[in-house]
Amino acid sequence: MCDTLEHHYKNMQDMEFTIEHGKLYMLQTRNGKRTAQAALKVACDMVDEGLLTPEEALMTVEAQQLDALLHPMFDPEDLKQAEVITTALPASPGAACGQIVFSAEEATEQAAEGKKVILVRLETSPEDIQGMAAAEGILTVRGGMTSHAAVVARGMGECCVSGAGDIVIAADEGSFTVNGKTFKRGDWISLDGSTGKVYGQAVKTIPAEISGYFERFMKWADETRRLQIRTNADTPRDAAQAVKFGAEGIGLVRTEHMFFDGDKIKSIREMIVAKNDEQMEAALKKIEPLQQEDFEGIYEAMEGRPVTVRYLDPPLHEFLPHKPEEVAELAEEMGMSVEELQAKVDS
Repeated sequence: MCDTLEHHYKNMQDMEFTIEHGKLYMLQTRNGKRTAQAALKVACDMVDEGLLTPEEALMTVEAQQLDALLHPMFDPEDLKQAEVITTALPASPGAACGQIVFSAEEATEQAAEGKKVILVRLETSPEDIQGMAAAEGILTVRGGMTSHAAVVARGMGECCVSGAGDIVIAADEGSFTVNGKTFKRGDWISLDGSTGKVYGQAVKTIPAEISGYFERFMKWADETRRLQIRTNADTPRDAAQAVKFGAEGIGLVRTEHMFFDGDKIKSIREMIVAKNDEQMEAALKKIEPLQQEDFEGIYEAMEGRPVTVRYLDPPLHEFLPHKPEEVAELAEEMGMSVEELQAKVDS
């Protein structure tokens, strides 16, 4: 019966049945849910068994599952011992493990010392970009799938879980409490950005690689597809990673994303709030060599592959500071009053 249903539907089946008075009754059957790894194995096995052609097998695996395989994953055996402390939105796929930090500055400093950290924030803002890039993963209390943390993390290919409303961050930002358990700065936690699960301990991660069933499956896709595959990449690091995964070019370099780095965002802010041509030119002189370095790095990584660049289209509100101390610092550098700069930010 199982073989009959599987051959008929040409997919792994999840069947419900009952036996009454020695007679078997089939209640229902549906395509079985499985992990990304299991989906690839099932697809390859069914081709080997002659149940599916490679073209048919390609349609049995969801694109979202393939995306998850392009990011770090948890070691299956280690994951069995892990305890889920909360579940929130799977904002950006992948797996991450690190020690808790509560500010972008902490994340940057500790990452520079070789430590793996998870950035835990109520919500993120453009000022956190450098720390977000330095962290292994990002966990936010507020925000949805289109929040700042989610969008930026997906752009960077970094693990993110957002909207974890069960978490209460202490007023001194030294710990957080979730479902009766308290975790302090420096404690280890792990995030699964593909499921939204947060684990209260270190879980070993495995780097993504295209091999085995995944490599075989993607070769079928390459033989069948008619479209070229390009990537979004805004930094030399993103471009190099895209080439590693087989991208045939860059479909979009979002120029404004180049300036989210901590050192660069300062110069772009100076340009935005410039009061005269002299200040504008001074800011542009700082920006030009930084942008040239990025473009050279991107072109080198792409090794002659096509690159499409979108000129600067800045969401100005995302670049300007919002924290009072950062507003005051920029105002002093620009020779403006705090009130004048705050009015610019609010506008």
